[in-house]
Amino acid sequence: MSRPPIRIDPDIRRSPTLPGWAYHDPALHEQVIERVLARSWQLLEGAERVRAPGHVLPLTLLEGSLDEPVVLVRGEDSQLRCLSNVCTHRAALVVEGEGHHRSLRCRYHGRRFGLDGCLLSMPEFEGVEGFPTKDDDLPRLALESWGPFSFASLDPAMPLAEWIGPVRERTDWMPLERFRPDPASAQDYLIEANWALYVDNYLEEFHIPYVHGASLAGTLDYDSYRTERFRWGNLQFGLGKAGEGTFRLPAGHPDEGQPVAAWYFWLFPNLMLNFYPWGLSVNVVQPLGPTRTRVSFRSWVWREELRGEGAGADLHRVEMEDEEVVESVQRGVRSRLYRSGRFSPRREVGTHHFHELLAEALGEPAGGR
Repeated sequence: MSRPPIRIDPDIRRSPTLPGWAYHDPALHEQVIERVLARSWQLLEGAERVRAPGHVLPLTLLEGSLDEPVVLVRGEDSQLRCLSNVCTHRAALVVEGEGHHRSLRCRYHGRRFGLDGCLLSMPEFEGVEGFPTKDDDLPRLALESWGPFSFASLDPAMPLAEWIGPVRERTDWMPLERFRPDPASAQDYLIEANWALYVDNYLEEFHIPYVHGASLAGTLDYDSYRTERFRWGNLQFGLGKAGEGTFRLPAGHPDEGQPVAAWYFWLFPNLMLNFYPWGLSVNVVQPLGPTRTRVSFRSWVWREELRGEGAGADLHRVEMEDEEVVESVQRGVRSRLYRSGRFSPRREVGTHHFHELLAEALGEPAGGR
C-alpha cells in the first residue's frame, strides 16, 4: 500500500508538521538511512588519536544506522585518510584492531594495500585478465576537519565548509585547539522513540518553560530566546538572565553586547553542537530503528572552572526531562486518531526547518498549496 506524500509548506504559518506515521514507519526509516544519513557528514570519534604515520584505527560509521566499516589511516605522507575497511576481494574486514602498520593486509586471502588504500599485491592471481583496476583499491571516503574534529561522509550532499560555516562564524574566536575531550563525562542514552522526534524536541523553543521549568528556564531568558536559520542547520540563542554565566565576546563579534549563555547549533541531519562558556557539548543522534534512538553525548572542556555555572551546568537533568516527554510523544504519534500538528511561527522555527530539509532529502514533492 503506497503512503501519502509528506508535504511541508515553506510558509510556517500554513504548514502541517510531519504526519504521525512518519515517526514509526519501517519503510521510511530505511529511506532515511539511504537518502539522508548516507549523504551526511558524521563526526569520527577518536580521530584525534591517529597522529603518527602508520597509525590505523578501525571504526564503524554511525553504528546502528549506516553500520559502515571504515578505517582511519595516517599515511607516510602524514595525511589522514578515511578508507573503506572492506577487502575488495571477498569483503572481509581488513583492519581488525588499532595499531601501527607499514601496509594493510587482509588476513583472509593475503590481499595487501598501501596506507593510501591502493592495492599493492594479491597472492595467486596470475592469469586474471584486466587485473588490477581502480576497483581493487580500497574506496576512499570524503574526510574533512574543523578544529580538533574530523568528519567523514560516504557521499556528502553539501561541502563541509558550507555545512559548518555558520558555526565557524560565531566560534572561531575560541581556541578550539585547547579544548580537551572529557571521557569521564561521555555517555550514551537509549531512547524508545524515533530519532526525528528527538530532533524536533531539541529544535523547538516552546517546551522550555514547561518541560525545563526547574532547570534551563531558571537560567535562560525565554522572552529573548530565538532561532536563526541557515541552509543546512540552525542556531538557537540562549540568552542568560542577569547574574547567570555568559560569554565574554570579542569586539566585532556578530553577537557582541548580548548576554549569550549558550549557542545551540543543529547541523542537518543529526549533529548538535552546544557551546557554553566552559566549552562544548556534542550530541550525535543515531537512529537504531523506527522507534529506537541512541544519543551519544561527548564533551570538550575549555574552562573547567565554569563547568557548574549557567545553562550548561546540569546537562544530564535536562536530558532526562527531554527523554520523558519525547517517549510520551512517541506513544502519541501511533494513535489512530492523530494525523499531524501545526507549527508556532514564533517558537517552532527550527523544527519547521528540519521538516523542510528532511522532506527535501527524501525527495518528497515540494510543499505548499
